[in-house]
Amino acid sequence: MSNPPTGRLFPMADGHDLVLNRTFRAPIEDVWASVTESDRTARWFGAWEGDAAPGRTIKMQMAYEDQAPWFDVRIDACDPPRRLALSTTDESGNWRIELLLSHTDGQTELRLVHHLDTIDEIGEMGPGWEYYLDMLVAARDGLSTPRFDDYYPAMKPYYESLPNRTDPT
Repeated sequence: MSNPPTGRLFPMADGHDLVLNRTFRAPIEDVWASVTESDRTARWFGAWEGDAAPGRTIKMQMAYEDQAPWFDVRIDACDPPRRLALSTTDESGNWRIELLLSHTDGQTELRLVHHLDTIDEIGEMGPGWEYYLDMLVAARDGLSTPRFDDYYPAMKPYYESLPNRTDPT
């Protein structure tokens, strides 16, 4: 494992928020494009198609998963270049995710917030998000693609321990 796990877990009134951050030395608009434009999301997560607008559903492909599945993603909110809220339902349940961007002193911080109804699968979700966010870093910086085997199962114990920690930082 090249990087240590970074996720934090915060208890909320309706579940938990799993939060992961990455920082880029880039303008906020450029990082926003990396997470919203289909040709750019294809480089680290997968391409999407459809009429992207709040309240609409697009089709997204998970290009780096077995069999590269397509799934429906609802755009719940889109406030360029600061906030994108998405939701989807699959065999694992309901997924509610927000991408929050902020810019200070030449750096853009991307904060991924996965609103969890249950923490039953956190040992799988956390390493998965670490992998995809590092895929984003690699795609933006022209680095070699990370190997999922470096994230899972190596990071699983860290994520499974998060609910027992008293300080989420």
